[in-house]
Amino acid sequence: MCIRSCFQSSCLQWVWRTAFLKHTQRRHQVAHRWTHLGGSTYRAVIFDMGGVLIPSPGRVAAEWEIQNHIPSGTILKALMEGGENGPWMRFMRAEITAENFLREFGRLCSEMVVESCVEGICKPDPRIYKLCLERLGLQPSESIFLDDLGPNLKAAANLGIHTIKVNDPETAVKELEALLGFTLSIGVPNTRPVRRTMEIPKDSLEKYLKDLLGIQTTGPLELLQFDHGQSNPTYYIRLANRDLVLRKKPPGTLLPSAHAIEREFRIMKALANAGVPVPNVLDLCEDSSVVGTPFYVMEYCPGLIYKDPSLPGLEPSQRRAIYTAMNTVLCKIHSVDPQAVGLEDYGKQGDYIPRQVQTWIKQYRASETSTISAMERLIEWLPLHFPYQQRTTVVHGDFRLDNLLFHSEKLEVLAVLDWELSTLGDPFADVAYSCLAHYLPSSFPMLRGFNDCDLTQLGIPTAEEYFRMYCLRMGLPPTENWNFYMAFSFFRLAAILQGVYKRSLTGQASSANAEQTGKLTEFVSNLAWDFAVKEGFRVFKEMPIKNPLTRSFHTWARTQSQWIPTGTRSYSSIPEASPVHTSKGGLVISPEGLSSPVRKLYHRLKHFMEQHVYPAETELQSHQTSAARWSPSPLIEGLKEKAKAEGLWNLFLPLEADPEKKYGAGLTNMEYAHLCELMGTSLYAPEICNCSAPDTGNMELLVRYGTEAQKARWLIPLLEGKARSCFAMTEPKVASSDATNIEASIREEDSFYVINGHKWWITGILDPRCQLCVFMGKTDPHAPRHQQQSVLLVPMDTPGIKIIRPLTVYGLEDAPGGHGEVQFEHVRVPKENMVLGPGRGFEIAQGRLGPGRIHHCMRLIGFSERALALMKARVKSRVAFGKPLVEQGTMLADIAQSRVEIEQARLLVLKAAHLMDLAGNKAAALDIAMIKMVAPTMASRVIDRAIQAFGAAGLSSDYPLAQFFTWARALRFADGPDEVHQATVAKLELKHSA
Repeated sequence: MCIRSCFQSSCLQWVWRTAFLKHTQRRHQVAHRWTHLGGSTYRAVIFDMGGVLIPSPGRVAAEWEIQNHIPSGTILKALMEGGENGPWMRFMRAEITAENFLREFGRLCSEMVVESCVEGICKPDPRIYKLCLERLGLQPSESIFLDDLGPNLKAAANLGIHTIKVNDPETAVKELEALLGFTLSIGVPNTRPVRRTMEIPKDSLEKYLKDLLGIQTTGPLELLQFDHGQSNPTYYIRLANRDLVLRKKPPGTLLPSAHAIEREFRIMKALANAGVPVPNVLDLCEDSSVVGTPFYVMEYCPGLIYKDPSLPGLEPSQRRAIYTAMNTVLCKIHSVDPQAVGLEDYGKQGDYIPRQVQTWIKQYRASETSTISAMERLIEWLPLHFPYQQRTTVVHGDFRLDNLLFHSEKLEVLAVLDWELSTLGDPFADVAYSCLAHYLPSSFPMLRGFNDCDLTQLGIPTAEEYFRMYCLRMGLPPTENWNFYMAFSFFRLAAILQGVYKRSLTGQASSANAEQTGKLTEFVSNLAWDFAVKEGFRVFKEMPIKNPLTRSFHTWARTQSQWIPTGTRSYSSIPEASPVHTSKGGLVISPEGLSSPVRKLYHRLKHFMEQHVYPAETELQSHQTSAARWSPSPLIEGLKEKAKAEGLWNLFLPLEADPEKKYGAGLTNMEYAHLCELMGTSLYAPEICNCSAPDTGNMELLVRYGTEAQKARWLIPLLEGKARSCFAMTEPKVASSDATNIEASIREEDSFYVINGHKWWITGILDPRCQLCVFMGKTDPHAPRHQQQSVLLVPMDTPGIKIIRPLTVYGLEDAPGGHGEVQFEHVRVPKENMVLGPGRGFEIAQGRLGPGRIHHCMRLIGFSERALALMKARVKSRVAFGKPLVEQGTMLADIAQSRVEIEQARLLVLKAAHLMDLAGNKAAALDIAMIKMVAPTMASRVIDRAIQAFGAAGLSSDYPLAQFFTWARALRFADGPDEVHQATVAKLELKHSA
């Protein structure tokens, strides 16, 4: 038993109000009240300090120092000694007991602690009281003693000390207040005075609360702000003996769907009767005139919040019990039947992770302040690795230790707080998010972790143990995608931190230290990427060793001036893949190895090509050389409608860019590569299926980076095939292979951007259907080299766009789209047409090119396959020097060499597509550069051999070979010349070697 007195002063003493009875249920609620003995004859209060809680210093401390001629800052210095690791901050985080704090505080301030165990005397021995008075330098009549036991009080009273018997803490405090002559101020754990930027009007709030609670009495409304949380400002309110909590939306313009306090109110109200511990909510007020934004009110629930997940100051068994309780309450949440509590419409059924990824990508983009490479990789990677969702439950969305309120005496959860992100979804996402602390360092400022601590010594279960504990309670097998869930959790945390940082720049964040988050987003996103890499290795290691699968190709013969298939060739005797084979996770080298839906789509496209595209080629080629060539062919427009009707439309958009399949077919890069090769066997098929460049790259650009308004104006018409587009980057006066060389200017003027520049080789700009020019120019020539460029969406009917001439490729005009040389003179474009933001042009251009290069390369393989098929048919039907060409040794060697080169290139391109799916475009940079080196050169060689086999006929327009060769050669420049890709490969190779 210890007796503690307030520390000494010549004319003033401190009072620490505590719960005087150690076992009272209100011990922690009544804690934190303190003040000074200003006008009273009493100069000290003596009491048993078991279980005391002490508030942070404030204005009273400064006043006391002034009145008592104590050097300014003495008390604050003592309390703040040691900074974050000092006794005061450790005590506020519940890392040390009140007794340990007072011992430390006494050492820093003065000799104020009298410990019976040290002195060898205890209550009710009068000597213990005399010792206190002696050390205080006071007379008995200047002191008050509080206790709950009669013998202790009697001994003190016999010495002349005024005594108060504590039967009820509230009554005892009122009696103490009467003796002191003033009211003891209230302190609430984890609160502080309201920040200036977060102040709310008290008068209108008080009127609202009195109406809500039916309060008639008058009295001041006390308002404090909780220092916990980063999202919705939360306040403690005391009014007429009612303790309340108000939680509101932050002020200012908010991100879409964020800060949904209405949903918080609804779910807590619904779960109150479902066995889930939640605060008792009282009312939702959507009238912004009361406190500035919508809010809800709930009853204040006293208890403990453990901000440090390592739980310092507790025993290992207590720590394990706390994490077990945390796990148990999470299982309770996930066991709730949404329909039984009226939450069946609280969220969508299934596809929770895909929706969440898209939501957080949008939230991140809306708050983005700079490019973070790990976030860009994750944005590409996550949509390609969605796990299968086994169950849909109520999910908390932000389930972690410091969102739980624990009982002050028992190791059990009193209430689950902060339901802002709750919905119906995948419960494993909650489990993973609750394990963030396992992978964060203890020094992480916004969300402490313990990955640098010995969990065995602490008694805290590892993440694996915690997950197994959950699965055992829920009766579920552990998921194999744990690394994905952790990658997603850290990605979401990074997006949240970025939002907090963005709000801090405008003063909207509810936490004072929100500005720190600017540095933390990149750190957390790198953690997320580490888990993504682990998941990629897991998928790779679990890939089955597949046998080579059958691949079919067609040979071609000339019939009635049309090229149609006459036979099928198989180069492998391995049987076809089983129907259960899917393309997910493994490299699929044959269309027959694709998943059943994609395989059916492939065969549907193949049939469409045979029935409609190949037979139309002669007429379409004739139109390209006719007087009407600069107008779209009515035949090709008709074929487009047929392709739409058969579901062969917009196949190109990769799944990671369109995970909800809102715009395209939802194919991975590898799946589409097989279809792209098939379309590449005809020069006209890509446009017929709305899968031709430059529209594909521009549509993907709008999907990835466009605003909703930009998508509505430009993306939808392009997707519907009602418009065409072009991409203006290359310039005649500079080496445009280096995109940073471009000189076209984009100058800001009022609410417009003004464009001036000279561009050429602008594919598609001559097409009368071309309505959009995606223009790349410089907004800031003095910015860092790769942040000077910007991308603007320029309507083609804007004044100042002058087409100088059409350019030809080896004499081919490529009508009706063509390739134009264009002058932009004082072209005024509204500011809202800027894509992503000024200085983001280089980033956009690079993001646009990755999938496009796969498309080009697979079409080149399609060119090559058809060229080889034509060559084989030709050498079988022609005789020279007394024997068929097929018997000539050089022809056989050419055929063999062509087959080998095609197979090599195809495997490399499919590998690049597969790596893009597994790890994202940036991680596949080396492979993308290699295929761009290999495929055009390979196609040129294969097509050249075919032309040689045809003789002079191969140079004519009677066959597609001349055009194939032309575009294969041109593609050694398009999307970057060979030399750029060779340099990229060499640099990456040397870096890898180093």
